[in-house]
Amino acid sequence: MKTIHCYGTPYELGSAHGVGAKEMVQRSVSFYKKMFAHTCKLEWPVVRTIAEDWKREIKQKWPKYYSEIQGIADGSQLPLIDIVILNIRTEIAFGMFNDGCTSLYWKTNRYSFLAQNWDWMEEQKQNLLVLDIVSDTGPRIKMITEAGIIGKIGLNELGVGVCLNAIKAPGCDSSRLPVHLGLRAVLESSSADAAARQLEEVGLGASAHILIADQENAFGVEATARTAECIQTDGQGQIFHANHLLLPHRGVVDANWLVDSPMRQRRIEQLALEYGASTGKEGPTMADIMDMLDDHKGFPYSICRYEEGPLGMDATLFSIVMELRSKGATVRLGRPCQVEETINLDF
Repeated sequence: MKTIHCYGTPYELGSAHGVGAKEMVQRSVSFYKKMFAHTCKLEWPVVRTIAEDWKREIKQKWPKYYSEIQGIADGSQLPLIDIVILNIRTEIAFGMFNDGCTSLYWKTNRYSFLAQNWDWMEEQKQNLLVLDIVSDTGPRIKMITEAGIIGKIGLNELGVGVCLNAIKAPGCDSSRLPVHLGLRAVLESSSADAAARQLEEVGLGASAHILIADQENAFGVEATARTAECIQTDGQGQIFHANHLLLPHRGVVDANWLVDSPMRQRRIEQLALEYGASTGKEGPTMADIMDMLDDHKGFPYSICRYEEGPLGMDATLFSIVMELRSKGATVRLGRPCQVEETINLDF
């Protein structure tokens, strides 16, 4: 997996991203052109028109992110609006297509694990990259993202990490923070508590579950375009989440877009009980967490997902296990059962 090192101002960060991953960013745009047309019946000129409202809001409310997006556009020699579209891909179609995944937080006496499988379409795997960001104003960040997108899954040098679960609930709101920019905001935060409070106060532009953790705490911010609710750790220091709403949201109807989501939710909770019982007071190791992400029980409705079969088009493209006390992470490209490459993210 390619690593892009980004330094300096927001524009310089974006420029380094755009220049260093020029062909990958261009492929990301091509991929989403096809996806919007196929899945949402939206041709690219229409998508560009929809994105204009979001562009204005981002420029006005989050100018540093706008500047970074401009840098990516200039570096990759693509129109600015196309990079805006990549960064609001969750919002564009009102949540009509999103990536699936299973995420978890587990704090023990020795470790603070944050982990997930990221499930999406195989074609986009070639456009995944590592961003190593050293900005003028915030903590150093290391994340796995899709080329052209400024926020996704990873951790910072302070031991704050973030994971994402897509949720399909109707509606979007261009006055709120786009989901992927919200992930970036978390990675710029000094603590899980500060990050969660910020997202709850600002609100997200579309539905999602963002799992935020640091060495001591974790919060699951479950959001729709109108609501935000916070999941606290249970008595075992755990949070588990798949791709449906776990909390009540007034006036919101969950579309239950992935039929396997409740099954994966139950399975990850069952595995936690099994691993908790087998490991005793010491709790699980990183290898144990990796094994949980490699679970195939109930296939094809399993945590480790395959592209073929009745579930549709997505498969597990990478898994990540962060250990936030040591401020490090292990990323495995490909399905956990068929690892193509292993990358370590350490500070």
